[in-house]
Amino acid sequence: MPLKTADIEEPSLDLTPMIDIVFLLVIFFMVGTKFSDAERQFQIKLPTVSDALPLSELPDEIIVSVAESGELFLGEKLITLKDLEQELIIAHKRYKEQAVVVRGDAQGAYQNVMNVLAICHRIGITNLSLANRLAGEEKS
Repeated sequence: MPLKTADIEEPSLDLTPMIDIVFLLVIFFMVGTKFSDAERQFQIKLPTVSDALPLSELPDEIIVSVAESGELFLGEKLITLKDLEQELIIAHKRYKEQAVVVRGDAQGAYQNVMNVLAICHRIGITNLSLANRLAGEEKS
């Protein structure tokens, strides 16, 4: 039985792609340092702060409660459908992504909740949610 006597080729490592990437990174950082020099052009000493906060906060969500009797409450204030629409229009003009949470009583007429949802749709409020609670949770 003849034995193969062919030489086994040793694996080799091709460094050409790695050298290309290193040159590209060198060029990138050289160009990047030119952009940062423009900031050092003026002698400005920036102020320091201990805690940086955003300049303005997002508005809180508007909570509309619908009682079993059909009464509407904006927060804790009793309100009519027409007044609710005006308040939501003002809030939507101030902040386009205004969130509205509708809390409808489980025993109340569904039409009352739908009236509030229709107002939100007419105004263009899209950040809308219906409040609920998990089965088994105590009433609050």
